[in-house]
Amino acid sequence: MNTTKSLDIKEEIIEELAYDPRINADDIAVTAKEGVVTLRGTVPNFNQKWEAEDAVKRIRGVRGIADELTVDLPSAHVRTDSDIALAIERRFVSNTIVPSAVKFVVKDGHVTLSGEVPWYYQSQEAAYEARRVIGVRDVTNLISVMPAPSFKTDEVKRKIHSELQRMADLDAKKIAVSVSDGKVTLSGSARTWFEREKAVQAAWSIPGVTCVDNFIAID
Repeated sequence: MNTTKSLDIKEEIIEELAYDPRINADDIAVTAKEGVVTLRGTVPNFNQKWEAEDAVKRIRGVRGIADELTVDLPSAHVRTDSDIALAIERRFVSNTIVPSAVKFVVKDGHVTLSGEVPWYYQSQEAAYEARRVIGVRDVTNLISVMPAPSFKTDEVKRKIHSELQRMADLDAKKIAVSVSDGKVTLSGSARTWFEREKAVQAAWSIPGVTCVDNFIAID
């Protein structure tokens, strides 16, 4: 990728960050080289770190991300681990999507989620709730998805292909799917990082999928 293209990607990312109301981009520096984007600097909470990375994924031409952002909490947002844990527990209890099987540990503001859930979206919802709690500096999601009682490989493969084809902005013909014992492997190519993520979401939306290996390349 030439220097001009890298500069174009950098400018698009800077603009995307600046116009996203969920992100305070004043202290975020962006560099781009050969499709790999590096984010450096600080953000006032972990949720903004997540949103900044998500914003970069929306830009065409991005092939990889090095997220070196650190969370610099304002003094008013610094909380004890006990306070953070209590706040997470209250969020989990009030959210009917997060099952009681989800457990968590808080240490120095870093949250580790564990447990086993029937659906992948439940794992994602738990992580979403945790990263929105004031005082959280990082979230590690170790929640696993339990296998379905009856898992038919051909049926799962067909459902994934159907899900991909329903996405108007995704060229499903360029993505290959293989399934074995609950494990899905995706390969092929996508036009943007965002399309790549949508393909992964499609695979995880199928009951019984316990693991998704993503080898989709960015065109």
